[in-house]
Amino acid sequence: MTDTTSESKEVLVVVHSVVYGQRLRDAHALIDADPRVRIRFTVAPHTFNQGAAEHVRRLGGTVLPWAEAVRERFDLVLAAGSQGLEQVHGPMVRLPHGAGHIKLSQTGVGAGRTVSGLGAEYVVWQGRLVPVAYALAHDDDRAELGRGCPEALSIAEVVGDGCYDRIAAALPHRERYRAALGLRPDERLVLVCSTWGSGALFTRFDSLLPRLAAELPRRDHRVVLLVHPNVSAAHGARPLRSWVTAATDGAATVLGPQEDWRPLLVAADAVIGDHGSVTLYGAMTEAPILLAEYPHHEVNPRSPGALLARTAPALAPVRPLSVQLDAAARQYCRADYAAIAARISSEPGRFDLRMRRLLHRVLGLDESVPAPGPALLPLPAPLWPRRRGERLRHPADLAVRARAGPDGQGQPAEGGSEGGSGRTGASTAVTAARRSPARAERAA
Repeated sequence: MTDTTSESKEVLVVVHSVVYGQRLRDAHALIDADPRVRIRFTVAPHTFNQGAAEHVRRLGGTVLPWAEAVRERFDLVLAAGSQGLEQVHGPMVRLPHGAGHIKLSQTGVGAGRTVSGLGAEYVVWQGRLVPVAYALAHDDDRAELGRGCPEALSIAEVVGDGCYDRIAAALPHRERYRAALGLRPDERLVLVCSTWGSGALFTRFDSLLPRLAAELPRRDHRVVLLVHPNVSAAHGARPLRSWVTAATDGAATVLGPQEDWRPLLVAADAVIGDHGSVTLYGAMTEAPILLAEYPHHEVNPRSPGALLARTAPALAPVRPLSVQLDAAARQYCRADYAAIAARISSEPGRFDLRMRRLLHRVLGLDESVPAPGPALLPLPAPLWPRRRGERLRHPADLAVRARAGPDGQGQPAEGGSEGGSGRTGASTAVTAARRSPARAERAA
């Protein structure tokens, strides 16, 4: 029965940072078109909230000032972080802000450390649970929550992972994403993926970047750096781009913090990464993975990330990168990586259905409004535009629009992601990253 109340339900999306906003997008998109719902956004206090307001504006939303947001009451609050949420009024649904709950928290010592996002410090305030529901991706995450905060099991609900589902739906169309990026069929796309904070690959860029230029032949390699948006928030996107351009002699492209990295992962031929979520999502693809950095003491030993560290070869400091990538491709066993990817979501393909049902339940609404169509990753804007007169390899692919196919997965839509650029100089970000305060990691 359709809700007949004249007033719309008020939903607040709490965006702590660009990353949190990107994760929440898959959830609030499920009710964006419901005429019974009004969605509003606010930017919460956070060490790395620079760029969060821009993220909201790119979605077409407006930012409700935090001081006003904490004075109002909402019918639903969506969040992927913890900081300041005890001040917000309304039933809250909490989501993870990454895959696999890989990292350990910065609180506690030794065996007393909880998994980041799954300890009491993330969901309990002064003895009470802050969320009314914690939407988790995998049954393993629920078990981990039981270890770190047993009282939160009553609010845990396994719904799957929206990011996982969108990547999985895009993989059959991999060649279209490659064509949209401007890649030639004979070119090898190498993604260099870094998380943030201590132990991140970013802290080793000073030694890795020159190797990318010197050891990967430019005639048939394209290199893109996917750097955690927290790095850009802390040090600036313009200095980061300028530094990478100088260190690689223009051989590497930095994806902007506001841009969608998922189409590039779909198109990739190889991944060089660390213990971040993007590297873990790489296990879904057939791209071989080299781990250039892995701080085992900072990683949950029961996580799929730890399993990836035991499976993927480590990047050697001496052998040429091209030789190591070739060796990783020869040794690659799809079954091993498929087993790792299966640890990301225990509800593959069902995130939209289960998450939408949860949101409607909290809102007290039925699901009479038709569900949105399949959520498809748009084709990206070209990173390497073709020369004048060069013919498209797949001209029909770039004209395709989003539509549901007979399998319900649909086709990718033409589109483009945006991001800032700049060429001002700075090369001190690595040193600063190594000094990242523990409280910044705790705040995440």
